[in-house]
Amino acid sequence: MPIIESSIQRARLNKVQRERNVQQLSAYRTEVKKFRKAVEVGSDNANELFVNASSAIDRAASKGLISKNKASRDKSRLSALLNK
Repeated sequence: MPIIESSIQRARLNKVQRERNVQQLSAYRTEVKKFRKAVEVGSDNANELFVNASSAIDRAASKGLISKNKASRDKSRLSALLNK
């Protein structure tokens, strides 16, 4: 455990930020999984789930959780699944 006050604050802040990042990353993955599952089953609401997944991908990219290239690649792959 750090002794210096600023290091203590930094450690506390890192913990909070990590928890937030993990939650947001999990939400992004969940939305993508929901969409993939719906396409696999042939569900009617695939378009709505695609919009939600795209939004989640954009949110994750804007927060720096994933890179812009990964976001673009993921959205491209999901749209290809949708149009199949």
